[in-house]
Amino acid sequence: MQRDKLANCPLQPDYTLHPMLRIALLMLFRDTSKYVMLVVGLTFCSLLMTQQSSIFCGLMLWTSATVRNIGAQIWVFDSKVEQANEVIPLREIEVTRVRSVPGVEWAVPLYVGIEQARLGDGSFENVQLVGLDTATFVGRPMQITKGRIEDLRLPDAVIIDQVGIDKFRKKGITIDVGTVFEINDKTARVVALCHANRSFLGQPYVYTTYDRALQYAKPQRKQLSCVLVEPKKGVSTKELTREINTLHGLRAFERDELFWATIWWYIKNTGIPISFGTVVLLGVIVGIAIAGQTFYLFIYDNLRYLAALKAMGARMPTLAAMVFLQAFSVGIIGYGLGVGLTSFFGYKVLKAEQPPFFMPWQVPVFVAVVVVLICCFSAVIGLIRVAKLEPAVVFK
Repeated sequence: MQRDKLANCPLQPDYTLHPMLRIALLMLFRDTSKYVMLVVGLTFCSLLMTQQSSIFCGLMLWTSATVRNIGAQIWVFDSKVEQANEVIPLREIEVTRVRSVPGVEWAVPLYVGIEQARLGDGSFENVQLVGLDTATFVGRPMQITKGRIEDLRLPDAVIIDQVGIDKFRKKGITIDVGTVFEINDKTARVVALCHANRSFLGQPYVYTTYDRALQYAKPQRKQLSCVLVEPKKGVSTKELTREINTLHGLRAFERDELFWATIWWYIKNTGIPISFGTVVLLGVIVGIAIAGQTFYLFIYDNLRYLAALKAMGARMPTLAAMVFLQAFSVGIIGYGLGVGLTSFFGYKVLKAEQPPFFMPWQVPVFVAVVVVLICCFSAVIGLIRVAKLEPAVVFK
């Protein structure tokens, strides 16, 4: 009895679809050719925008690989340095000057430079040589896949990353613990293998101690690349960075600050954003062209049905709801398929680590906004035709 009363209660919500909206979906799904064209067009548009935006984000991550691999909280460079891949050599005395700043727990030297490695078959390969503080190994590889980091103190010892292993394998050379090659005509012996984030230029990372890195590097008056700093407990990185910046000739960056400074430098000073932005813009134009034209043809072919509904008393808000439902139905399906295909592409790419791919949450949100705008544009084009429609057309 109580269940019957609840069933007949007028306040009970009705979740059934409005009959007019149901008719709109039937009109859409039964016109198979145009429905498929709309979905395919929006899928291609979403796929193109999401994939290219994700590759662009992945490429920007490559530019900051050194920052992410080493992971120090504060970096100190020459005052003219603007981003992490720009090295202006410093004097060795700068390490002592930084250590003298109040609030510094420790400060260690770091060498980063592009050097030439000679393989066993006589071929050459450029490598990104990283010299770590001998006592602390600050900035060490985060993931050692084979061997021990402590063996880096052995004579001529180096650690090479997976990128170098793969590159040398393509030249027919197998790199493993114990392999010997040369860096600038000096012997280097592999004591461990590691995994590191790929650099923007694609050179393998080779880690060794700071003193040995200076021996491998070409001699010059200044060889210190930068100073890595750790603040004392209770001292904020922002405060300590500000104190170090008071030293003449030096510029300190917080880790996140250096990360974004590097990315923005490449955005402002290279043609990468224009290249990828053009492709994304083409995706938007293609989506608008295909979806707009196809949806207009769909509305045109169904004018007689809309005229009949208008003659039977359907008002413009109802017809507008029908048209917007049709537009957003294909938009949601096309968007889901496009982002899904991009995610599958990214899953395959991440295994191979090439090309770069990174999809932050902002990318699908951006694409969703664009697809919504395309759907609104297509629906408005159709509504203009519907608004001009005379109900008497149905009788002609």
